[in-house]
Amino acid sequence: MNSRYLTNIGLALMGGFLVVVSQVWGVSVFMWVMLGIGAAAVALAGAIALPGRGRSQRALDGIIGLLGAWTIVASLVFSGTVVTWLGFASGVAFLALAVIGLTLHELYTERVVHSLEVRAPAAEHELAGVN
Repeated sequence: MNSRYLTNIGLALMGGFLVVVSQVWGVSVFMWVMLGIGAAAVALAGAIALPGRGRSQRALDGIIGLLGAWTIVASLVFSGTVVTWLGFASGVAFLALAVIGLTLHELYTERVVHSLEVRAPAAEHELAGVN
């Protein structure tokens, strides 16, 4: 399984969880959840160092790292309804970045599949008299 797929799925799950939790749980609990998800996003963005991720995915990882750092700062600086809506916005942004990353992964996979050429085995060519 490709590391791009795994990190983008993880980011989508974290973003969706952050969106739901922002509207369900109290502010004091949500601030800690927001801090944890921001730290996890920064850790996921550390996958930028893995080989074979491509330029576009590395740029996306950089944006994810910046958004994760902002989420950490926002969870520690703001309070009340401000932190709730900033966390909600961060969750939606994580989801959007994950969808973009999954789309890039799919486009790369499609390009690889379409570049393959199907050939008959050599034994069939010899039977048919084709060289």
